[in-house]
Amino acid sequence: MKIALIGYGKMGRMIEAAALGRGHSISFAIDPFVSGVKSGAGFDVAKVFPATAPEAGSPDLFIEFTHPKTAPDNIKSAAALGIPVVSGTTGWYDKLPEVSAAVEKAGAALLWSSNFSLGVNLFYRIASFAAALTDPFAEYDVGGLEVHHRKKADSPSGTAKTLMEQVLGSMKRKTKVAWELPNEGPLAEDTVYFSSQRHGTVPGTHSLFFDSAADTIEITHTARSREGFALGAVIAAEWLAGSELKNPRKGIFTMDDVLKDILP
Repeated sequence: MKIALIGYGKMGRMIEAAALGRGHSISFAIDPFVSGVKSGAGFDVAKVFPATAPEAGSPDLFIEFTHPKTAPDNIKSAAALGIPVVSGTTGWYDKLPEVSAAVEKAGAALLWSSNFSLGVNLFYRIASFAAALTDPFAEYDVGGLEVHHRKKADSPSGTAKTLMEQVLGSMKRKTKVAWELPNEGPLAEDTVYFSSQRHGTVPGTHSLFFDSAADTIEITHTARSREGFALGAVIAAEWLAGSELKNPRKGIFTMDDVLKDILP
């Protein structure tokens, strides 16, 4: 499979390494902040988006990891070329309906996820099951915490938002999430309070707590590096491109669709 990269920062380079390690090739990379440097494949990283597919090396698929402000236009530009795109950028999901409409109108494909790590996606399922188990026991209150490096552009993380969708979907006594504590007054019993921290170079840690007067049940996913995100994105790209590139998928998908084909 020939892959073109939108974004050639740390994540873009890790995706390149993961793709090459799985036998794929990189035909093109674009990043206005590192334009002019040589990619690992030996070509100059471009500054502007290609106007045609041949200018991008006629790739089978784009993988996009950039910034919330640029991701929607990146995805729409890729769709306009008729090329599927996998996007791992978070913080732009308020534009998802608009972007999805553009992708579907172009007859292209988009696979997006708040987190492509296989471990995180398994963590979602574990959290959902834990929430369902504790739901009948009001003694166990629920709370959460996520920690990331100080350069992360969005807060709370997209992973935290997806995590809470899973938890709330499995509980009856908790119906909403608050990302900040109220300035005064008691905490609402039907609300899960989820905090965010930003410091240092932490790749990403997400914890969920089920706390009672007697004990605490804690489940945590800790990313040791971004390599897990890169590998998951490449696996998602392989799924989107279809078997032997003969049956590329069309439409809007998430990492959940990928795992439905893998997990029993």
